[in-house]
Amino acid sequence: MANVKKESSSKGGNIFSGLVIVGCILVGILVWKFIMGDGSNFEGGVNTGHPLPGNYLAMVYKGGAVVPVLMGLFLMVIVFSFERFFVISKAGGKGNLDAFMTSVQGSIKQGNIDDAISACDKQQGSVANAIKAALIKYQDVKKEGFNSEEAAETIHKEIEEATALEMPMLEKNMTILSTLVSLGTLAGLLGTVTGMIKAFGALATAGTPDQAALANGISEALINTATGISTSALAIVTYNFFTSKIDTLTYSIDEAAVTIVNTYRKFRGSLKS
Repeated sequence: MANVKKESSSKGGNIFSGLVIVGCILVGILVWKFIMGDGSNFEGGVNTGHPLPGNYLAMVYKGGAVVPVLMGLFLMVIVFSFERFFVISKAGGKGNLDAFMTSVQGSIKQGNIDDAISACDKQQGSVANAIKAALIKYQDVKKEGFNSEEAAETIHKEIEEATALEMPMLEKNMTILSTLVSLGTLAGLLGTVTGMIKAFGALATAGTPDQAALANGISEALINTATGISTSALAIVTYNFFTSKIDTLTYSIDEAAVTIVNTYRKFRGSLKS
């Protein structure tokens, strides 16, 4: 049942990701063509003319056909960052994660497993679900009377399985963000190179060097570099931020597992004394 649910959610997530990618590229194209390329931004009222002085929309438009792709990539970073933020925040649960961990660990150390499970039910989220699975397994091994090593292995296995079910949801679309880190820079460089080729090609056709035209062509080409670097920079920051958040969640689960195992060992030790 869990596998079926996991597969269906995975398919739904893949469809969402695909729609976001296509949608962002389309939005980028529309903005580039109809807003940046509007005739009012250029001399003579047509986008084939020079940009009006200080009109940055027109300057970006002159960056060429790679610009809408770069805008689409930039929008992808923003959309997927918001999506990851909401999902990872939800994984932490309804309440403060640190306060929840302190409360649960205190209950476990005191042997109040039912209180700890109730706290997990209230907190909800991926961390609480994994810890609850380990606590239920703790009660089972306690009834069976496992020795400390068997109990530790059983509890760790249970929490690993519970974590494995939650991790795909947390790490989903992180690959896209990491890909955008490199893709943004590469697309920006591609736009710069193609822009430079056009600029020098126009000079070669004109026959006589025109420094103003060359400078204008180079500035338009470098717009792609600036946009690509901006996209990559934002993707790096968001990717590292969410990776750190995921590491914090997994550490909290591991910390709770160690506390549960140590509590069981104390329980077994009290039976022998």
